[in-house]
Amino acid sequence: MKALVSSFIVLAIVPFVPFFLVYFIHLFLRHDKKAALKLAMDVTTLFLIFSVSALFNNVFHSTFGFYLILIILLIMGGLIGGMQTRVKGKADVRKLLRVVWRLAFAGTGIAYILLFLISMITYISSI
Repeated sequence: MKALVSSFIVLAIVPFVPFFLVYFIHLFLRHDKKAALKLAMDVTTLFLIFSVSALFNNVFHSTFGFYLILIILLIMGGLIGGMQTRVKGKADVRKLLRVVWRLAFAGTGIAYILLFLISMITYISSI
């Protein structure tokens, strides 16, 4: 169990590693680039959420990072679900979750890069 937790922590610190692992393993097994990319994005999103929340907590000396991401995801889900209801008359939960999860990948990917750069600059300037 300790090895599983340690490997999750390492993969959350460097979230592009699970992206490439899942992408190339799926591509090797199924030979479908589009499906491999989607699966790699979906798996990496979980690691990005934990990594961005830890970086947010580190940069802003807070403990609110994970909850902030969770609140943003819930608000996005509510807005997109409301839009689906207005347009189609009902919300398709599967599509809703997929869209929110993929938007979370894009948003946390950008946030990871920005927060990583900020944390590196503050670390270098403190030396």
